[in-house]
Amino acid sequence: MQADKKAKILTELEKVIDLMEVLRSPDGCPWDREQNYDSLTSNIIEEAYEVVEAIKSQDINSFKEELGDLLLQVIFEAQIAAEENDFDLGDVARVLNEKLIRRHPHVFADKEVDNPDQVLKNWDAIKEQEKEVQDIQPSLVDKLDQGQTALNQAYQIQKIAAKVGFDWKNLTPVLDKIEEELAECKEIMGVLPDNSLFSNQNKVNSEIDNSLVQAELESEIGDLLFAVVNLARFKKINPEVALVKTILKFKSRFKYIERKVAKNSSDFKNYNLAELDEFWNQAKKNE
Repeated sequence: MQADKKAKILTELEKVIDLMEVLRSPDGCPWDREQNYDSLTSNIIEEAYEVVEAIKSQDINSFKEELGDLLLQVIFEAQIAAEENDFDLGDVARVLNEKLIRRHPHVFADKEVDNPDQVLKNWDAIKEQEKEVQDIQPSLVDKLDQGQTALNQAYQIQKIAAKVGFDWKNLTPVLDKIEEELAECKEIMGVLPDNSLFSNQNKVNSEIDNSLVQAELESEIGDLLFAVVNLARFKKINPEVALVKTILKFKSRFKYIERKVAKNSSDFKNYNLAELDEFWNQAKKNE
């Protein structure tokens, strides 16, 4: 890379790093200051998906912007880490550089490869060697493709567990688990009836920090989704495929509602939920 281009890149990166430091300062942005490692995880996932969407849409300007949004999440998390004295962005870059050099021996050492497939095999072999050096116990679930959606990862990890016998023998406990997780979600939200299974347990009250309640609810909703995925797996249904079909079905019905609203030269705000539900039911009948 030409020196002037590299200098431009480093200058712009330095501006963003400095800007994030200002936003996190006492005189900065209240929202930015209150963020932590965990609170930004949803943003990271969302921005990563938006990058993929921009690539698929072949919109180069959108792609550039979305890459910036994703980069922001990296810089944001690194700034928090620096404030916590855990690590800084320089440490992140150093670890990445070392990893790339170590995993490309065909470029930086005397390893020879014949094709891209061999490169990937070497990459995986080096990863396993790194785990041995770090004394990391190998696991069956380590082979799970992290590039999949969370829904597919849940499906695949359950299949791995089932293959070694970590699975229920019939449908009853599978359904019971869904009921249990749903009840726990309701408990956290404080909407259980007095005669429920959890009625004698401590109730969430207004004095509890809302962020802690949200974190607990997030965890329980994750458990509920995992249990539903297990039901799909148990009945030999791919949950990703099932959800995609439901999304397409929802989009089709919602577009019907939009057409009905537009036909009357009106706006959504002029309809109540019952009227919109009627359009929805019409869409179902027309399928």
